[in-house]
Amino acid sequence: MKIFGKRTINMNKIISCLAVFSMTTLTAFAQSGTNSPYSQYGLGDLSDQGVGFNKGMGGVGLAFRKGNEVNPMNPASYSSIDSITMIFDAGLSGQITNFSEGGRKLNAKSGGFDYVTGALRLIKNVGVSFGVMPLSNIGYEYTSTTSRLDSETSVYSEYSGKGGLNQLFLGVGWRVFKPLSVGFNVSYLWGDIEKSVSSVSSSDINTIYKDYYASVSNYKFDFGVQFAQPIGKDMLTIGAVFSPEHKLNADPEARIIHKNSSISKSDTTSFKITDGLSLPTSFGIGVAYQKDLRLRVGADFRMQKWGSLAFPTFNNNSYSLKEGLLKDSYKMNVGAEWIPNPRSTRSVLHHVRYRVGAGYSTPYYYIEGKDGPKEIHLSFGLGIPIMNGYNNRSLLNVSAEWQRRSADNLITENTFRLNIGLTFNERWFSKMKVE
Repeated sequence: MKIFGKRTINMNKIISCLAVFSMTTLTAFAQSGTNSPYSQYGLGDLSDQGVGFNKGMGGVGLAFRKGNEVNPMNPASYSSIDSITMIFDAGLSGQITNFSEGGRKLNAKSGGFDYVTGALRLIKNVGVSFGVMPLSNIGYEYTSTTSRLDSETSVYSEYSGKGGLNQLFLGVGWRVFKPLSVGFNVSYLWGDIEKSVSSVSSSDINTIYKDYYASVSNYKFDFGVQFAQPIGKDMLTIGAVFSPEHKLNADPEARIIHKNSSISKSDTTSFKITDGLSLPTSFGIGVAYQKDLRLRVGADFRMQKWGSLAFPTFNNNSYSLKEGLLKDSYKMNVGAEWIPNPRSTRSVLHHVRYRVGAGYSTPYYYIEGKDGPKEIHLSFGLGIPIMNGYNNRSLLNVSAEWQRRSADNLITENTFRLNIGLTFNERWFSKMKVE
């Protein structure tokens, strides 16, 4: 008796999976959850673009490439996708944030959808990936009271905001020749940005409402390259990514409403800026080293050129684009993954992936002319094989993160986040032939 493994493309399975994926994306319109007052600046809190294994390793991933995982951080990695599998990866997160300022403390909870991705080998040396994930998140609600220096008058203000941007992407990775791979993602962006401020003075009967709104529906491109060089049984990989500056085809609007409470009368003034939102030029470079099959480590550096963009603001009774509100941002990440005995056939514990990582980033906005909060974070994660009657290729990815954002004379945030993801990786394009 001879058994042959034959690679076949089962179109019914592909169509079924894409249908399930399409239905899943309908639930992806909700943002992944934030309650930070810092999300009122710019386009909101920016997503890290990572999936389950990235999050457990501090967000590192520009040079990672493996045939059994999806890595949207660098589309060149798609060329390594295993030729006989279909990969789905989905995740969600929940977090508790402690806010502290001037001796006062407050806790808040949030969470939700993180991502849904998939990948498969299209033809030899070419892999494709698709998915949905947030690009930015906005969610805050707080109040403040300030006193005017020239009088005993105080001003009570309420601030709130919600929304953010999502991206639905399709990417291709091509191994040009053995060490070199290139790739790109094309993404459809959509979402609404809503922010409002209401202010009333203790010596006045007028309340001023300022409402800001923008709706985004556009696209963007991201490009990647990886160079993988074997060193004996080990592998050294260098990766780089680039995204060009791009207008978002959005017309941000502002409404200023003056309401007199004594006579129930209000006056409204509306403003609109044509094509007033943009994404900056960004680039990154990373390095990864794979030691046998047990250990891999990586380090990334990324930069976004926000400082070259103008951003809408209301000032001196006008709503217009203004330079100097945003600044170039930088991010550095390091991470590692260790597997006790990947060649073992005895125990699933030998195949558990232990992950650890750390990161540091600077803000992309100014607050009243000063730098916003810098961020540091630490993470620890596990990749737990899911045993079934066929193999243990699928993984349950669990990771815990601690994140701290702080700056002089501003709110300090300490966030504890739990990420849970499932990598479903089965041999859908192979069937056994018995003779």
